[in-house]
Amino acid sequence: MPSRPLRLTGLAALMSAAMGLAAQTPVPPTAKQVEHISVWHGEKVNDPWFWLREKASPEVVTYLNAENAYTEAMTADLKPFSEALYKEMLGRIKQTDLSVPVRRGAFYYYSRTEEGKQYPIQCRRKAAKGGTYDEKAAEEVLLDQNELAKGLKFLGLGSMAVSDDDRTLLFSTDTTGFRQFKLFTKDLVTGKVSTPLAERVTSTAWASDNRHIFFVTEDDVTKRSNQLWRLDLKGGKPELVFEEKDELYGIGIGRTKDRAFLVMESRSTDTWETRYLPSATPAGTFHVLLPREKGHKYDIDHREGTFFIRTNKGAKNFRLVTAPVATPDPKHWKPFLPHRADVLLEGVELFRDFLVVTEKSLGLSRFRIQDIKTGQWKDVGFPESVYAAFPGGTPEYTSTAFRFAYQSMVTPQSVYDCDMATAKQTLLKQTEVLGGYDKSQYTTERLWAPARDGAKVPLSVVYKKGVKRDGSAPLFLYAYGSYGYGQAATFSSPRLSLLNRGMVFVIAHIRGGNELGEAWHDDGMLMKKMNTFTDFIDSADFLVKEKWTAKDRLVIEGGSAGGLLMGAVTNLRPDLFKAVHSAVPFVDVMNTMMDASLPLTVGEYLEWGNPNEKAAFDYMRSYSPYDNLAKGAYPAILVTTSFNDSQVMYWEPAKYVAKLRTLKTDSHPLLLKIKMDPAGHGGASGRYDALKDKAFETAWMLQQVGITK
Repeated sequence: MPSRPLRLTGLAALMSAAMGLAAQTPVPPTAKQVEHISVWHGEKVNDPWFWLREKASPEVVTYLNAENAYTEAMTADLKPFSEALYKEMLGRIKQTDLSVPVRRGAFYYYSRTEEGKQYPIQCRRKAAKGGTYDEKAAEEVLLDQNELAKGLKFLGLGSMAVSDDDRTLLFSTDTTGFRQFKLFTKDLVTGKVSTPLAERVTSTAWASDNRHIFFVTEDDVTKRSNQLWRLDLKGGKPELVFEEKDELYGIGIGRTKDRAFLVMESRSTDTWETRYLPSATPAGTFHVLLPREKGHKYDIDHREGTFFIRTNKGAKNFRLVTAPVATPDPKHWKPFLPHRADVLLEGVELFRDFLVVTEKSLGLSRFRIQDIKTGQWKDVGFPESVYAAFPGGTPEYTSTAFRFAYQSMVTPQSVYDCDMATAKQTLLKQTEVLGGYDKSQYTTERLWAPARDGAKVPLSVVYKKGVKRDGSAPLFLYAYGSYGYGQAATFSSPRLSLLNRGMVFVIAHIRGGNELGEAWHDDGMLMKKMNTFTDFIDSADFLVKEKWTAKDRLVIEGGSAGGLLMGAVTNLRPDLFKAVHSAVPFVDVMNTMMDASLPLTVGEYLEWGNPNEKAAFDYMRSYSPYDNLAKGAYPAILVTTSFNDSQVMYWEPAKYVAKLRTLKTDSHPLLLKIKMDPAGHGGASGRYDALKDKAFETAWMLQQVGITK
């Protein structure tokens, strides 16, 4: 076995990697170590890679560029495969395409894409008499994101809303990837775009007078959405309406579906509070619907003088009650939908004549429709045993059809209108998969993996027919498991590149999400967070035991909090996985959570714990990936991030890789790939750029299990 090359140290290593002097035997850069002492609960803790937080330092940039150069050298042989996968993935996409138009007022709105252009174009057409869609009507381009992106490396579109009189567009854009959105208006008659009205805008809403707007801005250090502003577009100046002082809460602004009320929500992880204001009187004062009460989560919609309140008061998985607008307190609540221990009430959508509830049971979403006049309910059924269904956006309060999106791991994204009187479904569009995709050649199913404490973890599985269950198949295991965000069993055309090469793809719906209700989240957070990691490990062990794969054929992926998952399970069971893709990973838990000045930290206390409390500190430290790296053998690891990521700072993955390099005893690759150009938490903003990144990551993962073409 050839000996491993000696590591260079300091700037010599950086320059060697950056200049490609070790082309035949690439040498990983070694970050210098500088003593940095923090005192945590009386203990002195040295973090010698803390200096990598100095974003403006030329030495930090040089080091990160050296990491990119090393990754480039180590994956040079992968380029032909990556390029082939990109062409293959692109070949499945209908590049010039049109979304399903949706009616809002006098117009139908849609977006379209054109071959060769990175971004969609936002458009509308005037509705025909009777309100039907008229494809012959003149197209109005609201925003051409390709034009907005000219000369830019990144363009993110935030909010986009048209005034009630259809004349003015309110929109926001981010050009850095750091989610710093500037707010603009566009006169849809003259085409004139305003100068920036505000910066760091996170949500917006129109008043019904077509001249007052409301917007929320974030703190310039912590990025917490904390201030609500009102602006009269006819010569006024922004006026601060509300400031959320409690650092555990963030705020957002919106409107009820009937547009009668502006609604401002203050939310922490476990407590929600709502303020409301009639949208016809924008100069008025917001009123608190129900004062915040620790542990009480509620949200509202409005219909005909009545608030519909989705509440968890006495109802872990939420129930629905109604109350008069004048007296919305619990004394005046009327039960509408009772709590059910096995069904999560995810959302409620109100129409003039109907009501639609979105529910989740056993990890699957479903819709139920009530005719408000008769009180009768109808279920919206789906044909597959594992699928994903989402409300598709039906802006019109008077609509008699409910739009939803349906897909499964073998069925492409499909948009339906459901007649709310009959529950009849009409397919409007199914995303085309070019190149002769035949769903009958693939199988999707639900498995249940036993967790060590007796819980059953749902697994969503997809594979191409013919895969052998003898342990020889490569398997790609994905999970997230945080914040109560359930992972839906959705379709992915790029994923076909894995399936067609004999790889099984599995989503593990581990605790920390909400697939099995609110308790599923509770059992994977705070002092129960370890369940998230052991659920993933137990799912992997189950798949190996049942011969879906073998340890040396098992690759895993997770991003953000899912990147924390990757780091934790790799530390706990490095023998179980062949390769790991850790995307924008939250791995430096203790340094981040002990620094209240960092974006998002304080608001996270209710999800992860407050490390200023010793018990929480000790528990979090027991799983923090960066703090638990140890000398030993690790799987092949690819870490990806962006220099301008605002959610998980670039230095977390950079420090993780630098530290692990000093500890790993194996010869498996450890690579850091960081976007130095403007990019965000989700990577590149352009669709072609994002697909190239996907192709590279797919090629690398396949290569680790011996598939190179």
